[in-house]
Amino acid sequence: MHRLLTRVALTSAAVVLALSVVPNTASAIPAFARKYRVSCSMCHQPVPRLNTFGENFAANGFEMAVGEPARDTIATGDPLLRLPNSLPLAVRFEAYQRILSDRKPGEATLDQQTPWIIKLLSGGQVADKISYYMYFLATERGEVAGLEDAYVQFTDIKGSGVSVIAGQFQVSDPAFKRELRLFYEDYQLYRVKVGNVNADLTYDRGMMAVWSPRDGTDITAELVTGDGLNKANDARQYDTDNNKNFALRLSQDVGPFRVGLFGYSGKQTTGAFSSTMRVFGPDASLPLGSFGQLNVQALRRWDSNPFLGDCPADVCAASVSLERRTKVDAAMAEVILWPQGPAGRWYVSGLLNHVDADVPVLSLRIGEQGDSPAKVSKYSTGTFGLHYVLRRNVRLTGEGTWDFERDRARLLAGLNLAF
Repeated sequence: MHRLLTRVALTSAAVVLALSVVPNTASAIPAFARKYRVSCSMCHQPVPRLNTFGENFAANGFEMAVGEPARDTIATGDPLLRLPNSLPLAVRFEAYQRILSDRKPGEATLDQQTPWIIKLLSGGQVADKISYYMYFLATERGEVAGLEDAYVQFTDIKGSGVSVIAGQFQVSDPAFKRELRLFYEDYQLYRVKVGNVNADLTYDRGMMAVWSPRDGTDITAELVTGDGLNKANDARQYDTDNNKNFALRLSQDVGPFRVGLFGYSGKQTTGAFSSTMRVFGPDASLPLGSFGQLNVQALRRWDSNPFLGDCPADVCAASVSLERRTKVDAAMAEVILWPQGPAGRWYVSGLLNHVDADVPVLSLRIGEQGDSPAKVSKYSTGTFGLHYVLRRNVRLTGEGTWDFERDRARLLAGLNLAF
C-alpha cells in the first residue's frame, strides 16, 4: 500500500508539473466560442459539462436564439446559400495516469494512458433552423474509433416548437449525456449489455423528436434500429432485422427540481429466436442550494430471451428451455459541487453506479471485466473526483474509484483540454 501511495503522489506531481508550463492565455478556443467571441464558461461549467445556457444553446441548433441573423458567413449574394467563413472545427484531448490497487494477470499497476481520447468536433448552421453536429474519434484507447455523434437537427419546424434530429446519437441523451460527464468512470446503467441482445442505451441510429409544449415541460420520442453503430451488411443495410425500437422521455420542472420518466421498448430477431426488451424508470435533477447539483436515475430492464437460443449452461439448465427471461436493476447517483460558485475553479464530484441482474447476463464493456465468467450479475462502484480549472478550456482532474464487487481501487490523475 505504501508503494501504491508513493506512485500516486509521484504521478500527480508529474502531471501538475507538466501542466504548469501551459501559457497564461489560451490562443485557441472551441468552435462555438470562437464564432461568438465569448468564453467557454458561457456554456460549460466546467468543460465539458453544460450549464443551463449551454443546454438551451444546443437545443436552439447551436444558436443564441432560434432564427437569429447569420454571422461569420460568406456574402455569396444567394439567399438560398449560407456558408461559414471557415469550417467550424475543435479538438478535445484527454490523457491519464492510472493506477490499480489489485493488479490482475496481464495488467499493469501503473498505466500511462496518454493520449486516451482525441476527438475532432464540428458543428453549426448550414441553413436557417438547420444545423449539424458530429465528432470523429481520431484515437480512443489507442485506436481509431470513427464517428460516434453525427446528426442533422431541424429546429422549430414550421414554428411548431418541434425539433427533429436524424443520424447517430445516444438513446440516453434526453436524460443525462455521457459525453458531458466529468468522470473517467462511466454512467454504467446506459452501457448495460444483456446476453446476446445488441441494444443498450448508448449509441444508435435513427430519429429523435423533441417538443416543449410549455415552459418546463419536454417530451422526447426516439425511433432507432436497436443495433448500435454496427457497419452495413452485404445488403448495404445497417439494421439486422425488420424491428425498430422506440424510446420516450417525459420531463417536467417542479419549482427548482426537474423530474423525468424514461421508457424504452424493442425487439431483436435472430434466426428462429426473438427477444423483447423493456426499460423503464424515473430520473431527477435536484439543486443543492447555490453550490451544487444532484442527478439520479433508476432503470429496470426486462429481456424475454436475451441469449436468443444460445443460453449458456450456467444460466439455463439443459433440461429446461433455451429461453430465459431476465431482469436487471440499474441506478446511478451523481453529485457535483462548486464551492467557489459555478464559474469558480474548483469542483468536487461523486458518482455511485449499481447494476444488479438476477443471473450472470451482464457485459458492461468497461475493459476491466476480463475475469471469468465473461458475463456477470452485479457491478457496483463509488467514485470521488476533484477538478481544477487551470484555464477555461484546460481542466486538471484527480479521481478515485472503489469497485465493491472486486475489492479494488482505481486512481487517476488526468488532463482534459479543448481548443
